[in-house]
Amino acid sequence: MKKLPILYTTFLLLITTVVIGQNTRFSDPDTVIKNEFWGNLYAEGGQSFFCNTPFTSKGFLLTDGYIYPLADIRSALACGTSRQCEQDNRYRQIASDLHNMVPVRSRIEMQRRNARYDDIGKVAKPDDCGIRASAQFFEPPERVKGDVARTMAYMVTTYDLPWLGATSVFKGWNRLDPPDDNELTRHRRIAEIQGNQNPFVNNPDQLDQL
Repeated sequence: MKKLPILYTTFLLLITTVVIGQNTRFSDPDTVIKNEFWGNLYAEGGQSFFCNTPFTSKGFLLTDGYIYPLADIRSALACGTSRQCEQDNRYRQIASDLHNMVPVRSRIEMQRRNARYDDIGKVAKPDDCGIRASAQFFEPPERVKGDVARTMAYMVTTYDLPWLGATSVFKGWNRLDPPDDNELTRHRRIAEIQGNQNPFVNNPDQLDQL
């Protein structure tokens, strides 16, 4: 019997163990944040998501941020207060999804809460990270607009959540900022840890079809 090439065999193994779909491996957000997010995905440090600031460990200036904020997930699920939602298995599964988690400066995570994504333009000047923000809207730096759009599309289609902004804005960001090496490397690592992929990173053109 003819042997399959090693790379092809590895590919077959990968597609049988990593799936397109939702997170089914984790359902304990606190443990995932501690052991998988900081203890595995960013165990050797990295760069903060919005500001691209290098870090070697979490530190007190960084926190685990969420592209699709947890407060909006709780609102969409109508599961009650934070404490009540923590008893909801569906919420715990969604809140444990590593594809939605990014390392963020604590002050920016506070600033983003309750804001909707949008193109603000000249209404607000960009800060030192390239972020434009107002009381109601948040515009990320151009270099991660596509990352935000593809994560948003994943959360909306995977967990049947509402869009947090105009679909046309996210489609524009997806085209403006296609997946780069950093996003692809991060996506591959998460797929290995969690067992599922974000199809919009693998094939960004799918977002235009939504």
